[in-house]
Amino acid sequence: MCGIVGLFLKDKSLEPQLGELLSDMLIVMTDRGPDSAGIAIYGSAANGRAKVTVQSANPDADFAGLADALKAEGIDASIVIKSTHAVLDIPADKADAVRSVLSNIRPDVRVMGSGESVEIYKETGLPKDVVARFDVRSMAGTHGIGHTRMATESAVTTLGAHPFSTGADQCLVHNGSLSNHNNLRRELVREGMTFETQNDSEVAAAYLTAEMAKGKDLGQALEGALDDLDGFFTFVVGTKSGFGVVRDPIACKPAVMAETDQYVAFGSEYRALVNLPGIENARVWEPEPATVYFWDHEKAA
Repeated sequence: MCGIVGLFLKDKSLEPQLGELLSDMLIVMTDRGPDSAGIAIYGSAANGRAKVTVQSANPDADFAGLADALKAEGIDASIVIKSTHAVLDIPADKADAVRSVLSNIRPDVRVMGSGESVEIYKETGLPKDVVARFDVRSMAGTHGIGHTRMATESAVTTLGAHPFSTGADQCLVHNGSLSNHNNLRRELVREGMTFETQNDSEVAAAYLTAEMAKGKDLGQALEGALDDLDGFFTFVVGTKSGFGVVRDPIACKPAVMAETDQYVAFGSEYRALVNLPGIENARVWEPEPATVYFWDHEKAA
């Protein structure tokens, strides 16, 4: 049992409140998963720049002098440190190289996510503590997703927390359990995907990344997931401009959605949505089994 939330803003006037709104939604879901929590926020993107969110269990040592160490390797980076995480702002053409450089100069640092707009913060502990630790409430953005976890199949660790990100500006949160993740993992490894954990949810994220790399948009990739993934699942997924939801054909995991002229919202339970502005006038529904729901800022523009 886990709690997942998502918020896709249509109204730009709400963008300064994204972190605040999403934080409250996630904290309400605490009793669905007190082991660990995480949030992905899609914010503003600077032309020609990329963000890389990294994590360290020993941030004082690993983040000290990191900008100078990266510069010595040919990567000019500005760094914003938030507790055990840091966001590196680097030239976009260095986004792939920075991973191998980090593995050499800071082998204990782990990449949580990267892209033009996404920042991902996740740690063990309660949602309220994770939100406060990373000052999520102050963050602005266009859309975001969050997760509070009750571990059932793998260890309670930072890397095992959601969201999982396996591609640029892509991430996924999951409630459920996949039965064919080991076979699918082997297929994806043969295709060149790499994995940080044994978590089945990371396999789902990597599957979507691999499908979008073949030219599919998020909605099409989620359609494919209905055929290729076995088990019980509700996914909420983010891309640079998109937000998607899908449930498996049996749909035994709880889910509710709401839509107004200002936003689209998802929660494992309705109580996650009750404090959203204008919720009393929203169209509220339970997402249908084996049905893809997909919104994209670029297509709406």
